[in-house]
Amino acid sequence: MAENIVAAFHGFKRTVLAVATTSTEAQVFLEALEQGLDGVVLKVEDTGEILKLKEYFNRRNEVSSRLALTKATITNVEVVGMGDRVCVDLCSVMRPGEGLLVGSFARGLFLVHSECLETNYIASRPFRINAGPVHAYLAVPGGKTCYLSELRAGKEVTVVDQSGLWRTAIVGRVKIESRPLVLVEAKENLGEETYSIFLQNAETVGLVCPSEAEGNNTSMVIPVTSLKVGDEILVRKQGGARHTGIEIREFILEK
Repeated sequence: MAENIVAAFHGFKRTVLAVATTSTEAQVFLEALEQGLDGVVLKVEDTGEILKLKEYFNRRNEVSSRLALTKATITNVEVVGMGDRVCVDLCSVMRPGEGLLVGSFARGLFLVHSECLETNYIASRPFRINAGPVHAYLAVPGGKTCYLSELRAGKEVTVVDQSGLWRTAIVGRVKIESRPLVLVEAKENLGEETYSIFLQNAETVGLVCPSEAEGNNTSMVIPVTSLKVGDEILVRKQGGARHTGIEIREFILEK
């Protein structure tokens, strides 16, 4: 119904509103045909639905901003053995340069590239990110983190590109399988902080790196199988202390 309303009034200089009885229904009206209606009237008895819609608008406003990404230099690449890694399949297609922010420590998350690029080993899967093991932190909307093990179909995640632009996407499926892992450690270029991430030892898994050559897909990502000490990659710095994924102020030592 929402799509029919948007299509019917397309091109007319009128303000079109719809009455929604839940925050979910309101989102459908606001996103129909990638354009949405001009607004909604929320008719509810549960005030919690109003707060949910407010959170939705907050996320929409944040998407126009960029996340600050920092350059870091690889200091160690080490094959470590087997572990349970998580493949995240989204309900959205990702473009070259996009991926998820993942890391062993919440204070520094690596930009792990999607499998959208063609390789000699496997067809492009632009909906998939081979994100890392179950223990790793993942950036989700609202400045929060969750463990990869907590992901499930329907959960929202934060997709980020090489320039820091971000958007939300919905998880369609999560696959956890035992695979060989590589430990990757890096140090920020303009500081003393060190970060680490475990990734599957596969050619299709890579980290997004800084690049001056826009439009050159090969310069956007370094496969983990080609990663070496001295390579530059991108990380997201943030507070390390967390409680149920929410950043808090307290002393914490992770290593």
